[in-house]
Amino acid sequence: MSQHEQYDAKKIVVLKGLEGVRKRPAMYIGDTGMRGLHHIVYEVIDNSVDECLAGFCTQIDVTINKNESITIFDNGRGIPVDIHPVQGRPALEVVMTTLHAGGKFDGDSYKISGGLHGVGVSCTNALSSWCQVRVFRDGYVYTQEFAIGVPQFDMKKATAPKKKRGTEISFTPDAEIFGKEKFKFDILAQRLMELAFLNKGLKIFLNDERSNQVEEFHAKGGLLEFVQYLDSTRTPIHKKPILIESEKEKVVVETAFQYNDGYQENLFSFVNNIPTIEGGTHVSGFKTSLTRTLNFYASKNNLIKNGDKSLSGDDAREGLTGVISVKVSDPQFEGQTKTKLGNGEVRGIVESIIGENLSIFLEENPAVAKKIIQKGVMAAKAREAAKRARDLTRRKSALESGSLPGKLADCSIKDPDHCEIYIVEGDSAGGSAKQGRDRQFQAILPLRGKILNVEKANLEKILNNNEIKTIVAALGTGIGSDIFNLEKLRYGRIVIMTDADVDGAHIRTLLLTFFFRYMRELVERGHIYIAQPPLYLVKKGKQQAYAYNEEEMEREVKRLGKDGVTLQRYKGLGEMNPDQLWKTTMDPEKRTLLQVTIDDAVEADHIFSVLMGDKVEPRRQFIEHNAQDVRNLDV
Repeated sequence: MSQHEQYDAKKIVVLKGLEGVRKRPAMYIGDTGMRGLHHIVYEVIDNSVDECLAGFCTQIDVTINKNESITIFDNGRGIPVDIHPVQGRPALEVVMTTLHAGGKFDGDSYKISGGLHGVGVSCTNALSSWCQVRVFRDGYVYTQEFAIGVPQFDMKKATAPKKKRGTEISFTPDAEIFGKEKFKFDILAQRLMELAFLNKGLKIFLNDERSNQVEEFHAKGGLLEFVQYLDSTRTPIHKKPILIESEKEKVVVETAFQYNDGYQENLFSFVNNIPTIEGGTHVSGFKTSLTRTLNFYASKNNLIKNGDKSLSGDDAREGLTGVISVKVSDPQFEGQTKTKLGNGEVRGIVESIIGENLSIFLEENPAVAKKIIQKGVMAAKAREAAKRARDLTRRKSALESGSLPGKLADCSIKDPDHCEIYIVEGDSAGGSAKQGRDRQFQAILPLRGKILNVEKANLEKILNNNEIKTIVAALGTGIGSDIFNLEKLRYGRIVIMTDADVDGAHIRTLLLTFFFRYMRELVERGHIYIAQPPLYLVKKGKQQAYAYNEEEMEREVKRLGKDGVTLQRYKGLGEMNPDQLWKTTMDPEKRTLLQVTIDDAVEADHIFSVLMGDKVEPRRQFIEHNAQDVRNLDV
């Protein structure tokens, strides 16, 4: 028998304990890069927050130690330390070394838990070269240490201050798994800030001993403060966010929202503190009830004139910034990223709570109600104008008309899974890209000048911008929540390829702003990429090498020797010959593409509104705060 036919019981490998996590870490934490590194911190923090949800924890301390280890302490009840009746080992050891072991599954110890969707602290333990747990309970401290998930000694018991209680977990991420990745203060701070907003009254301290950065997160106002933070760079049309908090059929519903004078809808949703990027039944219930309640109030009070149509969902949510958070005892998640709530009963509960409480608010605050309705009516009129502009865009697609600026050089293959489009800055770069590309699967769309900053414009104005009309027609998906259809996308990869200078960076930012605000699903599904052209050509005699950053350039210069070396700095893609552009930036075998992702939608929204919005002061503060981190300043 040939080797591939000898498939019997001997070939079945059973991984013991936490070996499976170490064998395929990406299955458990997403990846082994920056995102995965921080995910193993969140697995520990989630347990601490669950203690808060259960009513036992009021403070969480997170410390990044000088040696790149992490220490997390919470003043909750402490992990149980008595002997587990089935395992015959202390519960502490069971929790730290067994997947899906914890107090979340009996429906009694934790009525509500955010940790249900994860694999728990045992995953963190498995991916740490060293981990120490100390539990403070009943005047004693119980200690146990682990190495790559394996206990190094039996649990030890010693006396401790009687009043001290809680759990302290310290760990060092395994370099074999995560390489040289290091913890980022700002990434942890963003998630901890969200958790403080979502859990009113909870105090969270973040201390980075490497840089002596310390930050405290404590939101007495909860979601009210969350919305005020989100709208800090916008101009609200009413002073205080609308706050609704209620419970029905064991589902806790909290929401706060505010209208501003902008045009974007910014709605963020959470279930048991977990961000639900794809929404779900709680979001559907909120949207339906908001639109219905506003229309009912407007009709009842004659705020919509004869001849005007009732408000659509988009009209009712234009300029809305809001957060909806629900606490559900048994959440069912679905969707592409398993972050979409599927519990059908939650929709009706949210609809009922929002409808009842918003009606009361509108009746008690007629001046605010009138402003909100007027905002919606103006949005409806602009939507009709935008529809006319959009219909015109569809009739005069870039594929049918040669008169549109930025002609599309299409590819011959029509299967989107095998096609990609390069959005290129200017005719010069467009010419090189058209000559250098593989015509079978690579399309080129040159843009003339900078597209409109969509952060400051409504849909009607956006659809009258020639460059945007060209992009929309080329991609084929349509634009606007009512007609956008991802299935009609003509290219699986949309690659932004701009010059390596200030103008190029600005154009790239304008394009990203457009995609994030009006075609966000393209970003969420991983269709947007950024090309990485080289910055330098290093030449010495007949030898040459491309360098994609300063470090690579210095390394190449040092390897050939400085004598006789010439450097060419590429500021524009048009400076490259077509074969150079293909070889360095467009050839799938050799190129580097950065995939654009949204790790944190809240932070992404905040950054776009700061950098691209109307208010100058937040932008100035951002520049001052980050000035010391600038590496390549092109002036």
